[in-house]
Amino acid sequence: TSFTMNNLKMPKIPNFPRSSIGAAVGGLGLAFGGYVFANYGMYNVEGGHRAIVYSRLTGISPAVKGEGTHFIIPWLQRPYIFNVRSTPRIIKSLTGSRDLQMVDINLRVIYRPITEKLPEVYRTLGMDYDERILPSIVNEVLKSVVAQYNAIELIVKREQVSAEVRAHLQSRAKDFHIVLDDVSITHLAFSPQFTQAVESKQVAQQDAERSKWIVEKALEEKKSIIIAAQGEAEAALLIAKAIASNPGFVELRAIQYAREVAETIATSNNKVYINSDVLLVSGLGRSLTAKR
Repeated sequence: TSFTMNNLKMPKIPNFPRSSIGAAVGGLGLAFGGYVFANYGMYNVEGGHRAIVYSRLTGISPAVKGEGTHFIIPWLQRPYIFNVRSTPRIIKSLTGSRDLQMVDINLRVIYRPITEKLPEVYRTLGMDYDERILPSIVNEVLKSVVAQYNAIELIVKREQVSAEVRAHLQSRAKDFHIVLDDVSITHLAFSPQFTQAVESKQVAQQDAERSKWIVEKALEEKKSIIIAAQGEAEAALLIAKAIASNPGFVELRAIQYAREVAETIATSNNKVYINSDVLLVSGLGRSLTAKR
């Protein structure tokens, strides 16, 4: 059998109305436009942040956008969002003191950009303005201030040094539209050789103070011995004068001594037998016999 094209049955294409096709295309276009607008035509500014908008036609807009949702023209405009919260940062610096001692300083700064100057900050410094500015001005100010003090003064006058650094840094940061809420020295260290020398000096001073105290104590003990000896000499002189003027003074002292001995023996638990000579009673008897 012969096969011809006429024998093939071609599928029939449904005949859609033109209005239906236009509606479908319009729906797809609307859906695509909605997707693009939702993803590229709006942006959110979170709390503690601000935004500026760059336009391909006019450049950076001077207006600063606050918190909330904002709209832009896709492709033509682009937002840049800044963190305007107070942010802490620790910056390390190695500098020299007036007496040529190397000082390792850790400085903590709490900074934030000036909100009204964000377009200028982005135009001149960019999004990483803190990385570009803070390390350089901190090192500059620390070197200029620390060089005015020697190593000991940096320790003793630490609060004064910190206040001076804070004043200079705040003044320099304003030139770049940055506010420093707080500046403080968190770490201050010297070379190991200097630290050892300071410790040795402190130990020597403590030894010197101890030696001084020992000398003063010896002098005071010497004075007390001299005073005690003078007192004993004066007492002996008085006793000698009393004996010379009144021989009965010796007998009075003997009676006092005998009383002390008798009281000691009386309060003792042991039995003691002694003669009258030990208690000096015999001398008292002789004295009474002589007077008769």
